[in-house]
Amino acid sequence: MQQTGMDPEIFEQFIDQLERYVRERLIPAEKEVIANDRIPDDIVKEMKDMGLFGLTVPEEYGGAGLNVTQYARTVKCMSYAAPAFRSIFSINVGMFNSAIKNGATEAQKAEWWPRIAAGEIACFGLTEPGSGSDSAAMQTFAKPDPSGNGWILNGTKRYITNAPHANVGLIMARTEKENLPKNAHVSAFLVPMDAPGVTVGSADHKMGQSGSHIADIILEDVHVPGEALLGGETGKGFIFAMKSLDNGRISVGAASTGYARRALDSAIRYANERKAFGEPIANFQLIQQMLAESETEIYAAECMMADVTARADAGENILRKAAAFKVFASEMCGRVVDRVVQIYGGAGYLAEYDAERFFRDARIYRIYEGTTQILQLQIAKHMLREWAAEHG
Repeated sequence: MQQTGMDPEIFEQFIDQLERYVRERLIPAEKEVIANDRIPDDIVKEMKDMGLFGLTVPEEYGGAGLNVTQYARTVKCMSYAAPAFRSIFSINVGMFNSAIKNGATEAQKAEWWPRIAAGEIACFGLTEPGSGSDSAAMQTFAKPDPSGNGWILNGTKRYITNAPHANVGLIMARTEKENLPKNAHVSAFLVPMDAPGVTVGSADHKMGQSGSHIADIILEDVHVPGEALLGGETGKGFIFAMKSLDNGRISVGAASTGYARRALDSAIRYANERKAFGEPIANFQLIQQMLAESETEIYAAECMMADVTARADAGENILRKAAAFKVFASEMCGRVVDRVVQIYGGAGYLAEYDAERFFRDARIYRIYEGTTQILQLQIAKHMLREWAAEHG
């Protein structure tokens, strides 16, 4: 199924405006975000007014209707600034919207799409204290309400991005005690975060990414109506989650690529301004080698992004390629920010310089939406499955 997206000419105008907004508004606000560990309310409002929270929601429901290629380019553009600015709207336009598109009933689309397009914030509740990539270990349980209407949820979700700000959570929960094939023991529920029994823990202190927040979600006898079950049937939650993770992985890959570009631009400027032995260090060949290696790898990630998003828009199954893009781009970003610290030298280790922050901020990209190691296993598993199918 081809995804047409926004008119290309209008989209290019939008990206031009967004690039200006990032450079003139968001980058100057970074110090305030870091100092207060939060995005200023007026900037969040501006982002909502710009429609960033509903970029991928269909136009008829109040969104911008971007296709996957346009969505990834928007994320990459926003990710030139501090990661918090992407993080606050990324769950809306990525995993939450993807799950709604792939799994929601028409009534659920009619209820939730206009709300997130208008700026309500979503979170995605999959990870738990004892289960991340391993859904068989999931403990959160949803049992039918004895009154006959709806479900009662109990459990704890961990490391949930935007939990302190979210209006709605897409919560994965067991609906069967036994582990079933293809994770059919897991269902997905649309849970208003102000529902009685929902408690959000205090935001976790993190290595980097100031201004973006993760926290636990505790569910204690949370009652939701029958209409809260995504798609109206049990046993499909994990499938919806995994499909939406393709989208999340593209977002992390695009963010890694955009942030690597920001770090490299910073290093080029520093290398031209910093002098040693009477000349700019940019003249030294081993500095040039680090710049060239970084440029080469960023270009490779940009090409992967263009390819995987075009395939997604053409309706291809991109599970393996989205995983490969996320692995490469996140590991690449880690190598680039490491080189940038090296180019800054001793200054790169000081908190007053950007290089130190880039280094800390980038580290999480290799972990969330699937660690590099889990995704490598997934890529290999699909390669071997294809080989077995072809060779009987």
